[in-house]
Amino acid sequence: MASSVWWKKAFRRPPRLNLALQGGGAHGAYTWGVLDALLEAGIGLEGISGTSAGAMNAVALADGWTRHGADGARESLDAFWEAVADSLPPELEWLHSLNPAEDGGLPGPMRMMMGLTQYFSPYSLNPLEVNPLRDVVRARFDFERIRRDCSLKLFIAATRVRTGKVRLFTTGELTEEAVLASACLPTLHHAVEIDGEAYWDGGFTANPAVYPLVYDCVAPDILLVLLNPLQIPEAPRSAEDIAARTAELGFSTTFLREMRMIAHARRYVAEHQSWRPLGVLEQRLARLRFHLIEAKELAEAGQGSKLNASRSFLHSLRDLGRARARHWLLGHRKDVGIRESIDLAKLFS
Repeated sequence: MASSVWWKKAFRRPPRLNLALQGGGAHGAYTWGVLDALLEAGIGLEGISGTSAGAMNAVALADGWTRHGADGARESLDAFWEAVADSLPPELEWLHSLNPAEDGGLPGPMRMMMGLTQYFSPYSLNPLEVNPLRDVVRARFDFERIRRDCSLKLFIAATRVRTGKVRLFTTGELTEEAVLASACLPTLHHAVEIDGEAYWDGGFTANPAVYPLVYDCVAPDILLVLLNPLQIPEAPRSAEDIAARTAELGFSTTFLREMRMIAHARRYVAEHQSWRPLGVLEQRLARLRFHLIEAKELAEAGQGSKLNASRSFLHSLRDLGRARARHWLLGHRKDVGIRESIDLAKLFS
């Protein structure tokens, strides 16, 4: 009997995580650091849901994963974010170094240029649709190989402009256009057309989408990696801070509503499971275990910092994310596969 238990423990597959990666522009470099630490620690993965910068991180990880596993994923993430920094024109890098903002945001001249987007559409300001990110994505990712060889389940969110509905591109559907659609801010870029349908940033409808990790993945452990902290220190008062908070709420509302529905559904299941058998969905909800890595360090970062792609700023965010993930691993790695490490009802109900 004892030898049988030992054999099962020795050959039991280690628990895997599903990842829900939030978007946030350049703040996605924080998630780069989180993923680097998780991969370095040998955490197993099954599914990844990503939006905008979260989508970029998911695809960068997947591209490297198909070539050399976890080590290849770390190399691919490094190469992607270094390429993002390289894509910043030298003049803008110089402006950042000349007029660094305390919160990592945009220097004055760049804020003035961004102000034009309040009055002119990208079709007027950027008629040729110059997008350095497109060049990075095209150069760094082999989408044919990802579609063919990637064992990870990817769910990349974009928003249908005409209907306002979310579209999830899965591993076998991934293309350059799908990833760019997920990160298409309508004030900066032309809508991305796929099969005659126009798409904007996935953050409008799912930032990130959690339901595919619930329905389409086997592993019950879901790690939420949030770039927009669930709470801020105080209500904003300045016009700039109010605008920043408004934008954050606009990109978080769908996610918060989805998490609240999951929390309520699980409470309902817990209250009724004693007197009747559970259905398939109810069993799945009861088995779910949620975990959280939250970028609390970014609670007071300015909205402009999400557009700061200078190398020094991206590296500082990477280091913050890596430190936060290592701290989480020390405290909660042992919980994966066994218990939930957050109070879901308290956070989202």
